[in-house]
Parts: sequence; structure tokens; C-alpha cells
Amino acid sequence: MDRSDVGALVQSAAGGDAAAWKSIVEGLGPLVWSVVRAHRLSDADAHEVYQTVWFRFAQNLGRIREPEKTGAWLASTARHECLKVLRNARRLTLTDDPQLLDRVSEDGTPEQSLLEAEEAAAQSERVRRMWQEFEELGDRCRQLLRVLIASPPPSYQEVSAALGIAVGSIGPLRQRCLRRLRARLEARGAM
Repeated sequence: MDRSDVGALVQSAAGGDAAAWKSIVEGLGPLVWSVVRAHRLSDADAHEVYQTVWFRFAQNLGRIREPEKTGAWLASTARHECLKVLRNARRLTLTDDPQLLDRVSEDGTPEQSLLEAEEAAAQSERVRRMWQEFEELGDRCRQLLRVLIASPPPSYQEVSAALGIAVGSIGPLRQRCLRRLRARLEARGAM
């Protein structure tokens, strides 16, 4: 096709002339195919690139400043699209190694991830309920249990001095407080 003919056809196609569009595709289609085939793409990728090039051309039809250079524009676009496909293909490595194919993902399966998420949510809910019931215990139980769960754990002498409780009473009081907390949790179905 002559450059001036191409320029006139592009302007007509931009104005909505379907016959001009068909003439451009028929006249410059072989050019696009030659660029695509030169990149040795698979048939599926080659057809995809060919269609993408014409799609891009249709998107930019009204913005082409030098319509007589449409052939160069199409060839350049085809080259860029082919290179994009080749870059993306390099990211994938085909293999028939059975050991690699049978390898278990470190991320786990989607089912495992879902089960772990559900278990984490259930555990979080149990902890939330436990603290909610803990706050409902009397002041004395809350104080004692908070001191006893400190890290590092204090000695009974330190607990006695801090809370003013006899050393011999700390164990039985702790046991009653924990029993009360357990009963509250069981009554609410949290255990």
C-alpha cells in the first residue's frame, strides 16, 4: 500500500468508514503478521498479539498524528506486544519433573488456609470471652490473678507483700478464683 493511500484510509476510518477500516486491515495485516511471526510466538500468543495490535490501533485511530506512517506504528506496536508476551512467558518455567510437581506448597492449600483462619478466629473469640468473664470477677480475684500471671512469675512472698494476703491463703484463693472463672465460662458456653 502507498503511504498516501494509507493516510487517506486512516482518516476515513477515523471518520467511521467501515470500508476504509477493512482496507487498512487487509493491506497492513500481513505486515503485522510478519512482525508477530518473527518473534516465534505460539499460535495462541500470536493470534492474541495480532488482535491486541488492532485493538490498540482502533483505540488510537483518532489520535494518530501522521496517518501515512500507520504501517510503522502497527509494526512498532506489534513488536512491543510480542516482547511483552515473551517477558511474561519467561516468568513461567515449564517442567515435567514429578518431584517438583508433587511438592507441597509452603503456603499450604486454600483449604488449609481457611481452616487455620477459622481456628484463629475461634481462638480469638475464646480469648475475648475469657477476658470478658475475667472482668466480671471480683476485684480481689482480678488483682490476684493479674499478679500471678506476671512474667517472670512473682514468689508467693512478693504476692503477699503486694496484695496484703497471707502466703498460706494465696493458693486456695487462686484455686477458688480460677474455679469461679471456669464456671462463668462454662455457663456461657465458652469452654
